[in-house]
Amino acid sequence: MPSELKHKQLSDSERWHLLEKIRKETDIVSLFSIFRERGLNPTIFKGWAISRYFPISQPRQYNDIDVIVDSSIFPSATQFAKSEYFRRLRIDLHNELRELDTVLWDTVFSRTQLVKIGETDIRVLCPEDHLRVLCSHWLMDGGEFRHRLWDFYYLIDATRDTFDWDLCLRDISPNRREWVECVVGLTHKYLDLNIDDLPFAEKIRELPKWLIKAVENEWEQGVPQRPILTTLNNPKEFIKQFKKRISPNPLRAVVDMEGSFYRPKLTYYRIGSFFKRGSAMIKRIFTIAFSR
Repeated sequence: MPSELKHKQLSDSERWHLLEKIRKETDIVSLFSIFRERGLNPTIFKGWAISRYFPISQPRQYNDIDVIVDSSIFPSATQFAKSEYFRRLRIDLHNELRELDTVLWDTVFSRTQLVKIGETDIRVLCPEDHLRVLCSHWLMDGGEFRHRLWDFYYLIDATRDTFDWDLCLRDISPNRREWVECVVGLTHKYLDLNIDDLPFAEKIRELPKWLIKAVENEWEQGVPQRPILTTLNNPKEFIKQFKKRISPNPLRAVVDMEGSFYRPKLTYYRIGSFFKRGSAMIKRIFTIAFSR
């Protein structure tokens, strides 16, 4: 039995979460072992990779195993991941990082790190790349998941002494640097993250007022964005999702248009985001219709 489970001070809830952690780690070890047997070299991010930084008293929940592979092996990895065994594991397979990052995947991969689950090496993004990618992902979701700010809190807090902010920010555009800074600023504002030692601390103590209003409005509404095609048989939910797209979430719109949080052109960003996402949705609808 793992030493954590023997600790008399653990609550029943904490013991349950530790057992669940062991089960999921067993799945990850199995996944990586089988992938590697077939010459595939996966990298894991989000989910388990970020949960390592969370304390036992506040476990990080996740359902999918988010796996990144090189674009050259993505087709074969996709076929492999369709097997019944891997569908049970709920793999979310990523073809490199796509819109989540603008740093070349070869560069990001060269900085990945190996961490242990038992005797098995699991490849993860380095903290600097992981933070940058997580910020993009959170903003692309429109900042709707307030509790995911804890990801940034615990990652930064756990790696504070070694975190290289220059490495994290130097190879991206000024606008994307702002994205990272603003997410860290929101984590400071709502979770009291200590930012005194950060190189951009003074800048993020006063965040744009529209940004604060936008995230608080999103949290108050409490309507997560879902793929609209999954709501076609639910008129009430379809209307909710349609309304969210008629007036796009401003955070999502800024990111869709590679925009700036400090020099926002929100009307322009929202119009651009509407047509960008709308055209993609129409394309998916026609693809589904003509495939039947």
